[in-house]
Amino acid sequence: MTSKFFAYLERLRWIKRWGLKRNVVEENVMEHSWQVATIAHVLGLISNRKFNGDVDPNVLAVAALYHDVSEIITGDMPSPIKYHSEAIKHAYHAIEREAEKEVLSTLPDELQNPFEPLLLHDKFDAAAVKFVKAADLISAYLKCQMEVAAGNKEFDDAKADVEARIRALQMPEVEYFMATFVDSYLLTLDELLKHHDPVRG
Repeated sequence: MTSKFFAYLERLRWIKRWGLKRNVVEENVMEHSWQVATIAHVLGLISNRKFNGDVDPNVLAVAALYHDVSEIITGDMPSPIKYHSEAIKHAYHAIEREAEKEVLSTLPDELQNPFEPLLLHDKFDAAAVKFVKAADLISAYLKCQMEVAAGNKEFDDAKADVEARIRALQMPEVEYFMATFVDSYLLTLDELLKHHDPVRG
Protein backbone atom coordinates (compact mmCIF):
# COMPACT_ATOMS: atom_id res chain seq x y z
CA MET A 1 0.00 0.00 0.00
CA THR A 2 1.22 3.49 -0.80
CA SER A 3 0.35 6.17 1.75
CA LYS A 4 -0.61 9.81 1.21
CA PHE A 5 -0.05 10.74 4.87
CA PHE A 6 3.19 12.66 4.55
CA ALA A 7 2.09 14.21 1.27
CA TYR A 8 -0.89 15.53 3.24
CA LEU A 9 1.41 16.88 5.99
CA GLU A 10 3.52 18.68 3.41
CA ARG A 11 0.47 20.73 2.45
CA LEU A 12 0.40 22.37 5.89
CA ARG A 13 2.85 24.92 4.47
CA TRP A 14 0.07 26.23 2.20
CA ILE A 15 -2.55 26.68 4.94
CA LYS A 16 -2.48 30.33 6.01
CA ARG A 17 -3.38 31.43 9.53
CA TRP A 18 -5.17 34.62 10.63
CA GLY A 19 -7.09 34.75 7.37
CA LEU A 20 -9.59 37.42 8.48
CA LYS A 21 -6.90 39.98 9.26
CA ARG A 22 -4.37 41.99 7.27
CA ASN A 23 -0.99 40.46 8.08
CA VAL A 24 2.36 42.21 7.92
CA VAL A 25 4.04 38.80 8.08
CA GLU A 26 2.02 35.81 6.91
CA GLU A 27 2.11 32.62 8.95
CA ASN A 28 1.35 29.08 7.78
CA VAL A 29 0.24 26.09 9.82
CA MET A 30 3.50 24.18 9.29
CA GLU A 31 5.69 26.87 10.86
CA HIS A 32 3.08 27.49 13.57
CA SER A 33 3.11 23.79 14.48
CA TRP A 34 6.90 23.79 14.81
CA GLN A 35 6.77 26.85 17.07
CA VAL A 36 4.04 25.31 19.24
CA ALA A 37 6.11 22.11 19.52
CA THR A 38 9.22 23.96 20.74
CA ILE A 39 7.19 25.96 23.25
CA ALA A 40 5.29 22.90 24.53
CA HIS A 41 8.60 21.07 24.93
CA VAL A 42 10.16 23.81 27.04
CA LEU A 43 6.97 24.26 29.08
CA GLY A 44 7.35 20.60 30.05
CA LEU A 45 10.98 21.14 31.03
CA ILE A 46 10.06 24.23 33.04
CA SER A 47 7.29 22.30 34.78
CA ASN A 48 9.65 19.49 35.79
CA ARG A 49 12.67 21.62 36.71
CA LYS A 50 10.97 24.59 38.38
CA PHE A 51 7.57 23.44 39.62
CA ASN A 52 7.96 19.75 40.56
CA GLY A 53 6.03 18.59 37.50
CA ASP A 54 6.01 15.08 36.11
CA VAL A 55 5.46 15.35 32.36
CA ASP A 56 7.39 14.03 29.38
CA PRO A 57 8.53 17.07 27.33
CA ASN A 58 9.10 14.84 24.30
CA VAL A 59 5.50 13.63 24.35
CA LEU A 60 4.34 17.25 24.52
CA ALA A 61 6.52 18.24 21.57
CA VAL A 62 5.25 15.41 19.36
CA ALA A 63 1.62 16.08 20.29
CA ALA A 64 2.11 19.74 19.39
CA LEU A 65 3.67 18.90 16.03
CA TYR A 66 0.46 17.14 14.98
CA HIS A 67 -2.11 19.27 16.83
CA ASP A 68 -3.42 21.10 13.73
CA VAL A 69 -3.18 18.29 11.17
CA SER A 70 -6.94 18.34 10.51
CA GLU A 71 -6.48 21.80 8.97
CA ILE A 72 -5.01 20.09 5.91
CA ILE A 73 -8.65 19.40 5.06
CA THR A 74 -10.58 22.10 6.93
CA GLY A 75 -8.18 25.01 6.51
CA ASP A 76 -7.60 27.38 9.43
CA MET A 77 -10.89 28.54 10.93
CA PRO A 78 -10.32 31.92 12.64
CA SER A 79 -11.34 31.90 16.31
CA PRO A 80 -13.90 34.73 16.00
CA ILE A 81 -15.83 32.54 13.55
CA LYS A 82 -15.16 29.18 15.22
CA TYR A 83 -16.54 30.38 18.55
CA HIS A 84 -19.11 32.88 17.25
CA SER A 85 -21.99 30.68 18.43
CA GLU A 86 -22.55 27.28 20.00
CA ALA A 87 -24.05 25.99 16.75
CA ILE A 88 -20.99 27.01 14.70
CA LYS A 89 -18.61 25.64 17.34
CA HIS A 90 -20.30 22.23 17.44
CA ALA A 91 -20.57 22.07 13.65
CA TYR A 92 -16.89 22.93 13.23
CA HIS A 93 -15.80 20.40 15.85
CA ALA A 94 -17.79 17.70 14.05
CA ILE A 95 -16.08 18.59 10.75
CA GLU A 96 -12.69 18.69 12.52
CA ARG A 97 -13.20 15.19 13.95
CA GLU A 98 -14.12 13.79 10.54
CA ALA A 99 -11.04 15.44 9.04
CA GLU A 100 -8.85 13.87 11.73
CA LYS A 101 -10.23 10.42 10.91
CA GLU A 102 -9.69 11.04 7.21
CA VAL A 103 -6.03 11.94 7.73
CA LEU A 104 -5.53 8.95 10.06
CA SER A 105 -6.98 6.63 7.40
CA THR A 106 -4.21 7.58 4.97
CA LEU A 107 -1.65 5.76 7.14
CA PRO A 108 -0.86 2.07 6.67
CA ASP A 109 -2.97 -0.09 9.00
CA GLU A 110 -0.02 -1.03 11.20
CA LEU A 111 0.73 2.65 11.95
CA GLN A 112 -2.78 3.89 12.63
CA ASN A 113 -2.97 2.74 16.24
CA PRO A 114 0.15 4.59 17.46
CA PHE A 115 -0.98 7.72 15.60
CA GLU A 116 -4.49 7.78 17.08
CA PRO A 117 -3.49 9.69 20.26
CA LEU A 118 -1.66 12.22 18.06
CA LEU A 119 -4.34 12.81 15.43
CA LEU A 120 -7.68 12.22 17.17
CA HIS A 121 -8.60 14.92 19.69
CA ASP A 122 -10.81 12.61 21.73
CA LYS A 123 -7.80 10.32 22.32
CA PHE A 124 -5.25 13.00 23.20
CA ASP A 125 -3.28 12.58 26.42
CA ALA A 126 -4.88 14.86 29.06
CA ALA A 127 -1.56 16.37 30.18
CA ALA A 128 -0.55 16.97 26.59
CA VAL A 129 -3.82 18.80 25.86
CA LYS A 130 -3.18 21.26 28.69
CA PHE A 131 0.40 22.06 27.66
CA VAL A 132 -0.26 22.14 23.91
CA LYS A 133 -3.19 24.51 24.44
CA ALA A 134 -0.92 26.78 26.48
CA ALA A 135 1.81 26.65 23.85
CA ASP A 136 -0.74 27.34 21.11
CA LEU A 137 -1.92 30.47 22.93
CA ILE A 138 1.66 31.64 23.50
CA SER A 139 2.36 31.19 19.79
CA ALA A 140 -0.74 33.26 18.98
CA TYR A 141 0.39 35.94 21.42
CA LEU A 142 3.85 36.11 19.82
CA LYS A 143 2.23 36.55 16.41
CA CYS A 144 -0.01 39.33 17.72
CA GLN A 145 2.92 40.99 19.47
CA MET A 146 4.95 41.00 16.25
CA GLU A 147 2.10 42.47 14.22
CA VAL A 148 1.36 45.20 16.79
CA ALA A 149 5.07 46.08 17.01
CA ALA A 150 5.01 46.50 13.22
CA GLY A 151 2.21 49.06 13.57
CA ASN A 152 -0.61 46.73 12.49
CA LYS A 153 -3.64 47.77 14.55
CA GLU A 154 -5.60 44.81 13.17
CA PHE A 155 -4.06 42.77 15.98
CA ASP A 156 -4.55 45.14 18.95
CA ASP A 157 -7.73 43.50 20.22
CA ALA A 158 -6.49 40.00 19.41
CA LYS A 159 -3.33 40.57 21.44
CA ALA A 160 -5.31 41.72 24.49
CA ASP A 161 -7.74 38.80 24.16
CA VAL A 162 -5.00 36.17 23.80
CA GLU A 163 -3.04 37.62 26.72
CA ALA A 164 -6.15 37.45 28.93
CA ARG A 165 -6.67 33.81 27.93
CA ILE A 166 -3.03 33.02 28.74
CA ARG A 167 -3.30 34.60 32.20
CA ALA A 168 -6.54 32.70 32.82
CA LEU A 169 -4.66 29.41 32.46
CA GLN A 170 -2.94 30.11 35.77
CA MET A 171 -0.05 27.83 34.87
CA PRO A 172 3.24 28.78 36.56
CA GLU A 173 5.16 27.26 33.64
CA VAL A 174 3.43 29.68 31.29
CA GLU A 175 4.05 32.68 33.55
CA TYR A 176 7.73 31.68 33.68
CA PHE A 177 7.93 31.45 29.88
CA MET A 178 6.20 34.80 29.40
CA ALA A 179 8.50 36.55 31.87
CA THR A 180 11.70 34.89 30.63
CA PHE A 181 11.42 34.62 26.85
CA VAL A 182 8.73 36.81 25.32
CA ASP A 183 10.39 40.24 25.33
CA SER A 184 13.38 39.01 23.34
CA TYR A 185 11.16 37.98 20.41
CA LEU A 186 11.07 41.63 19.31
CA LEU A 187 14.86 42.03 19.17
CA THR A 188 16.58 42.37 15.80
CA LEU A 189 19.35 39.95 14.84
CA ASP A 190 21.99 42.59 15.66
CA GLU A 191 20.39 43.16 19.06
CA LEU A 192 20.25 39.43 19.74
CA LEU A 193 23.94 39.05 18.89
CA LYS A 194 24.87 42.10 20.97
CA HIS A 195 22.97 40.77 23.97
CA HIS A 196 24.68 37.41 23.48
CA ASP A 197 28.28 38.77 23.45
CA PRO A 198 28.60 39.47 27.21
CA VAL A 199 27.41 35.95 28.02
CA ARG A 200 30.08 34.46 25.74
CA GLY A 201 32.78 36.74 27.09
